Amino acid sequence: MDVRPSPPDELPLREIVAAAILAPSSHNSQPWRFRLAAHRIDLWADRTRALPVNDPEDRELLISCGAALFNLRVAAAHHGLAAGVALLPDPAHPDLLARVELAPAAHPAAEGALFDAIARRRTVRGPLRDEAPAPEALAALRGAAAAEGARLDALDAASRRHAAALLVAEGDTAHWAQPAWRHELASWLHPPSAGDGLAVPALAVPVARVVVGNLDLGDRMAARDRDQVERAPMLVVLATPGDAALDWLRAGQALQRTLLAAVGFGMQAAYFNQAVEAASLCRRLASLLDRPGYPQMMLRLGVPLHDAPPAPRRAPEDAIDHA
Repeated sequence: MDVRPSPPDELPLREIVAAAILAPSSHNSQPWRFRLAAHRIDLWADRTRALPVNDPEDRELLISCGAALFNLRVAAAHHGLAAGVALLPDPAHPDLLARVELAPAAHPAAEGALFDAIARRRTVRGPLRDEAPAPEALAALRGAAAAEGARLDALDAASRRHAAALLVAEGDTAHWAQPAWRHELASWLHPPSAGDGLAVPALAVPVARVVVGNLDLGDRMAARDRDQVERAPMLVVLATPGDAALDWLRAGQALQRTLLAAVGFGMQAAYFNQAVEAASLCRRLASLLDRPGYPQMMLRLGVPLHDAPPAPRRAPEDAIDHA
């Protein structure tokens, strides 16, 4: 498609933000805000949407915002714009995660080719086809992660996959044993009309919140997740060289670039971060990797048996501040 650069006074900022907010986030919390100026978009963390029990260091919050930032870059390129990105540009404002300067580009970045995949990406918790991925898929996904400064390790050996499955099950058991964790999860069970959270039919929300908030379902969830990890067509861990805020933002961009590349192979992902969210489990997961690094996400990838609906999203205006 021939995309003409936008005139400087007509930059499609709202359209770019509309693509950015289709990124995945923990509990579909959508923990981002965008501040718009004439030729600039600032990405801010929205700490009111943090998950203090599940994500006490806001690591997953920053990964989610990094994924939104990559979508923003893709949408800018799609609209014929160059995006100059500065991460954590102002030490006095740590919640300002990225500043993106936009300008017409004669040759937009290659990321623009991923634009159509943004709307097609899904988080799939249901069954996947029992088929091996295309031989070239893993190399392409590794290349996508590497382009953003991260690494993708495949846990394909039976022994490593089994060990990872046990870590996920152990994480499930530990999470569900905590009343505070269950109550936090229950608070994010929302009807689809809410535009965020984990979608539950409106009439079922009160019952679902009571069940999730009060019952320890750890054994049931551990058994389900262990089976899904063992049977995953592709099981990968996204790792970074460091484990600080910049690494988390880069991990989010690498995650989203990987997910969009996977869409090109008909693949979708589900997340098994139970083994990353506890320090003791994360260290054991790191020992399964090909090289030293800090695990940030564990993904099950494959072709879904059934199409999944898109997760609810707030309107772009609900996440935009106009400078």
